[in-house]
Amino acid sequence: MIVKILDKSAAFKGVSYNTSKVENDKGELMRVQNFGALQGLDCLRPQDYINYLEAQSAQSTRTKFPQFHGVISAKGRSHSKEQLTDIAEQWLKGMGYRNQPYLLIFHKDTKNNHIHMVTTRVGKDGRKISDSYEKIRAYQVLNRVLGMDENKVAIADIQNALLYSFSTRAQFMMILEAQGYALTLTVTDYKISKFGKELSQMPIKKIDEKIADHQKDKERISQLRSIIEKYRLKVNPEIYTVTHDLPGGKKKTITGYSSNLAEMLKAKFGVQILFHAKDGNSPYGYTILDHARKAVFKGSEVMSLKEFIDPLQPGIKQETYPEFSEIMKGISQDNLSFGEETLKEYSSENQNPDESHALNAETSADPYDTGISGELPELQIDIATDIDDEAIYGRNRRKKRKSRTNTR
Repeated sequence: MIVKILDKSAAFKGVSYNTSKVENDKGELMRVQNFGALQGLDCLRPQDYINYLEAQSAQSTRTKFPQFHGVISAKGRSHSKEQLTDIAEQWLKGMGYRNQPYLLIFHKDTKNNHIHMVTTRVGKDGRKISDSYEKIRAYQVLNRVLGMDENKVAIADIQNALLYSFSTRAQFMMILEAQGYALTLTVTDYKISKFGKELSQMPIKKIDEKIADHQKDKERISQLRSIIEKYRLKVNPEIYTVTHDLPGGKKKTITGYSSNLAEMLKAKFGVQILFHAKDGNSPYGYTILDHARKAVFKGSEVMSLKEFIDPLQPGIKQETYPEFSEIMKGISQDNLSFGEETLKEYSSENQNPDESHALNAETSADPYDTGISGELPELQIDIATDIDDEAIYGRNRRKKRKSRTNTR
């Protein structure tokens, strides 16, 4: 389950946005709470809620962005509107908004059920609700509401990462970083953190022993190359930037890189592509996380980046590719396996059906939807240096005693 706090706003546009969803039968107003006498009136307009929120917010002249707008999104249809409403209420209480006037609006127009929460950051006493470490606390509170033991989940994720085959320390780190963990390399251990706190440790010696036993899987490398060669003619391989809008109308910041081909490989074959770039420049390399076979490959072992991002036919235009949605048809959205037709097609080419373990991929027309279908936030990882990945964590990190960031 995903929780996202949307960008700050001086106006309560979240109210009109969500009520328009209700009017267009794409949403449902689930709860109106703490609006005082307003709740006893009939035929309320969106502007009535906005006026109330603005009146309370006006008690603080120092709070320039009073609107609080958040989203809690479930995986697919795993949670009903009633369940999400209950979770949202408990979450708001945990975040300090228990006595605030708030609206809960369920959205049903995407593949992921999700609920929006709109309120004000200014309390009835004129004081601002604390937003210290807000994004970290958001997940901490959600985990408590869901009864999730963060330490146990981290241990399970680490044990799963150790099942992968990898050839460098950096590759091991990328397995966990792709799930939202931050790893800090010390003299003897990896300190593994998430949700703003350290959850576990892993001895470096154990990782180095795995690396020493690593053997290159040439057969799998050949299979991956064959898959990429086939589908890059069907799905656009051109790289695009993944960006994030900064508050206040400032310029977007690049958070990573992807392509239609990369998204298809992940959804259809469980093969995740991590592009590596430096200082906002075009990617210079990539790594393959092969979740189907639990292995990590340096991209150049399979195919050079230039070859990966360019189609075989020079000058081919993007519009000549089939619609991406058509290519994605037949992919199972409920589990980690091929759609039936895809499995038949792939088996007919005498490939190994073990590649049928696929990860869920979602697209959404809702600009406020999280767009994430899994249980964990998906991160694009930029590598901000062009030395080899082992040197990143070997020489430089040990020398500088620097904690790991998402840009290498």
